[in-house]
Amino acid sequence: MAMSVGGDSAEEKPMSDINTTPLVDVMLVLLIIFLIAIPVAIQSVELTLPKVLYEPNETKPENVLLAVRGSPTSGNCEVFWGMAPINSGDLLKKGSDKLKAVVDRLGDNITPEDIPEVHIRGDVNTPYRCIGGVIYTMQNAGFVKVGFVSQPTPGVPAQ
Repeated sequence: MAMSVGGDSAEEKPMSDINTTPLVDVMLVLLIIFLIAIPVAIQSVELTLPKVLYEPNETKPENVLLAVRGSPTSGNCEVFWGMAPINSGDLLKKGSDKLKAVVDRLGDNITPEDIPEVHIRGDVNTPYRCIGGVIYTMQNAGFVKVGFVSQPTPGVPAQ
């Protein structure tokens, strides 16, 4: 093996340019792979998700404020009407009586805005069966509007 070094001719200089053809080939192959793989990886059903806004509640005096607390380990559920503890039978009776009193007071002039709402505050650790039972009981009492009171995220203004 012989190697020619030096010389006077310009054609015999050593090659110092980088061959970019393999690099371009690899990049094109990766581009094609990602163009095929990305739509497969992020398939999802088209949905319009609700926008969550913090809107202060306007509490009317006739609204029912309930608090639900339960233990996930013991399974006990505690329901409070205002600050007083109440069981499910009394909750149904008291809810029906309250709704009947509002309907009797307003008579034929009642509008959907006049019907009281139920606002439920549930502890974070409360099992859903406790809150679901309160919702079911209040709907059986005749209440149509049942809402939840939550802690707003700090620093997020109402829009």
